[in-house]
Amino acid sequence: MGDNKNIESATFGNGCFWCTEAVFQQLKGVEKVTSGYSGGHVENPTYEQVCSKQTGHAEVLRIDYDPSIIGFDELLEVFWATHDPTTLNQQGNDIGPQYRSVIFYHNEEQKEKAEKYKQQLDKSGAFDKPIVTAIEPLTNFFAAENYHRDYYKNHSSQPYCYFVIKPKMDKIKKVFADKLKQ
Repeated sequence: MGDNKNIESATFGNGCFWCTEAVFQQLKGVEKVTSGYSGGHVENPTYEQVCSKQTGHAEVLRIDYDPSIIGFDELLEVFWATHDPTTLNQQGNDIGPQYRSVIFYHNEEQKEKAEKYKQQLDKSGAFDKPIVTAIEPLTNFFAAENYHRDYYKNHSSQPYCYFVIKPKMDKIKKVFADKLKQ
């Protein structure tokens, strides 16, 4: 009975995918999170190529979710709450176009919701500076190498994970407690 789920996908770039993969994996209704690369011109790029800033790709997450449990709106809420959408090509100490804030929409409905949410956030003054998040059609997605998968889960004691990812996880647990898997 559970195999007839209607699964949809969202693709977000909000900084280093090591940081953000763990956040979305915690959400009820999220079936799978795949780290990868989108928005560039190189086919099947390697992590090293993307880090060279020559491919045009952003580090992204493809989030496969069950819309009967969690909606695209809620994913957008978590997306904007867990990174700084006002810094161009930068998240904290991670600098470069691969870290840009971007939503790659899969359909018109996602595009409209993302644009509406961005406008509302900008008007609300939730951030001190204007939101620079790009909203672009999804043209490609290449899964990242296997060693990037479940990075936080497998390396949580590393300094990067402890100082950069753990605070995001703590915030998620506070702000979105009702949306988390048990």
